[in-house]
Amino acid sequence: MLELLGNGIVTILHWKYLLPLFAGTFAGVVGGALPGVTITMTIIVLLPFTYGMEPLAGLAAMTGVYVGGSAGGLITACLIGIPGTPSAIATTFDGFPMARKGQPGRAVWLGVWASFFGGLVGGLFLILVTGPLAQIALAFGPWEYFSLFVLAMAMVAGLAEASLVKSLLATAIGLLITVIGTDPITGVPRFTFGSDFVGGGFPFLPVLIGIFAFAQIMTDIEKMRQPGAQGEVLAKRPTLSVSHLKVIGEIFVRPFLFLWSVLVGIIIGVLPAIGGSAASVLAYDQAKKFSKTPELFGTGHPEGIIASEASNNANVGGSLVTIMAFGIPGDAVTAVMLGAMTIHGIQSGPLFVVQHPDLAYGIYAAYILAHPLMVLIIAASTFFVLRLTTIRLAVLAPVVLVLCVIGAYALNNTINSVYVLLIFGVLGYALVKAGFPLAPLILGLILGDQIELNLIRSIMSDSNLWLFLTRPISGGLLVAAVLSIVLAIWQHLRHQKRLAGEEDADF
Repeated sequence: MLELLGNGIVTILHWKYLLPLFAGTFAGVVGGALPGVTITMTIIVLLPFTYGMEPLAGLAAMTGVYVGGSAGGLITACLIGIPGTPSAIATTFDGFPMARKGQPGRAVWLGVWASFFGGLVGGLFLILVTGPLAQIALAFGPWEYFSLFVLAMAMVAGLAEASLVKSLLATAIGLLITVIGTDPITGVPRFTFGSDFVGGGFPFLPVLIGIFAFAQIMTDIEKMRQPGAQGEVLAKRPTLSVSHLKVIGEIFVRPFLFLWSVLVGIIIGVLPAIGGSAASVLAYDQAKKFSKTPELFGTGHPEGIIASEASNNANVGGSLVTIMAFGIPGDAVTAVMLGAMTIHGIQSGPLFVVQHPDLAYGIYAAYILAHPLMVLIIAASTFFVLRLTTIRLAVLAPVVLVLCVIGAYALNNTINSVYVLLIFGVLGYALVKAGFPLAPLILGLILGDQIELNLIRSIMSDSNLWLFLTRPISGGLLVAAVLSIVLAIWQHLRHQKRLAGEEDADF
C-alpha cells in the first residue's frame, strides 16, 4: 500500500499532472473565497477542460479544486463574515469575531493550517482504514440515515447561546423551509398557495447567501453609524503576518479537539448525501460540548476555527474514498468527478482500486499534494487577501451584494433565485435582530430534505416503526441523540448559572 502511494506521489510530481493539480487548486481557492461561487460551480466550469487530458490529469485537477475550495471558503468567512462556501459556515462563527478584534492573520492561518493538517491526517487515516469505514457506510439503510440526521438535529441544541428555545425555533424554521415546494417522493405540491414561484421550493445556496450575507452587511452598516466606528477599524492597520509556528502550536496544543474534529469529518464524508457543511457544523458543536470554556465560542475562540476547518477538509478525503471504492457520490462535487470517470470509460465501484491501482493511488497522491499547494497559493496571495479588510464598507458592501446576486442567479440562470436571496436576506436580518442563532437554521436547511426522504423510504420498505430502535446502528444513534439533548440542557443550565453568578458578583 505504501509503495503504491509512493509511486503515485512520484507520478503526480511530473509536470503534466502537477500543472493541472496546481491550476485546479488555484481555481478552487479563488472559487471558494468568492461568496456565491461554490466548489460545485467551480468544478463544473473546469470539467470541459479535462476532456482532452489523461484520466489522472483531469481527476488531479478536480481533486485540487475540491481541496482548494474547501479551504478557500474560510478567507471571506474570517475577513468579511460571509462564508465563501457552505462548508465554511461554522468558521464564520469565530473567525470573523477574531478578525474584528484585530487578528485577521491569526484567524485566517488558524483555519488554513487546521485545513492542511486535518486534510492530511484524514487522507492518511482513510487510506489505511478504507475497508472498515466503507463496511460501516454500506450497513446504513434509510433507518440509519434517518437516525443519524435526528442525531444531527439533536446536536443543534448545543449551538444555543443565550436561549435554548430560540435555537430550537431556528431549527424548526430551517426544517419548515425544506418542506415548502414539491414532495420528494410523490411530487405533490405543498404549501405553495397556488404560486409557481413557491412551488419550485427554495434552493439552498440562495437561502444561505441571503441569510448570511445580507444579515452581516446590514449589521455592519448599522455599526458604521456609531460615532468613531469606522475610524477604529482603520486605525488597527490589520495584517495577515503571524508566527506560523505559534499558530500551528495553537492547533497541536489541543490534540483531542483536532483529532476528534478530523474523525467527525471522515465519518460524515464516507456517508453519502451529507456534505462538508454538516460536517463542519457538527464538529463545531462537538468542540463546544467538550470545551472547558463553551461561553467563549462565537467571540473569536480558536477552538471553533480549528474544529470547523479540520473537519471540512477531512470530509473531502472521506467523499473521495466513497466514490472510488463504491461508486457512490458523497455530494455534488464527487458526483461531477464520478461523471468525469464515466466519460473517460472508467468504472467506479468495489473493483476500482483492484483494476486501476495506479489511478486510485494517483488520486490519493493528488489529494495529499494539493494541501501544500493550497497553503502556498494562499500565502502568495496574502497581499490581495488583506485588501478585503482595508476596503471601506461603503465600497465593499455593494460589491459583495452584486457577487452574491450573480452567484445566486448563476445557480439555475433564473431571476427567481435572486428573489429567494432577497427574501431570506430580510428574514435572516430580522432573526439576527430578534436574537435567533443562524447556525441551527442552516443545519435544519441542510438536513431537512434528507430526514424526510429517509423517513418515507424506511416506512415504504417496512411499516414497523420499531425497526428504528431494534436495528443496532439506528438504535445507537437515537440513544446518542437523547444523550446529546440531555448534555445540551445541562450545559445550557450551567451557562445560565454562571451568568447569574457573575451578575451577583457585580452587585
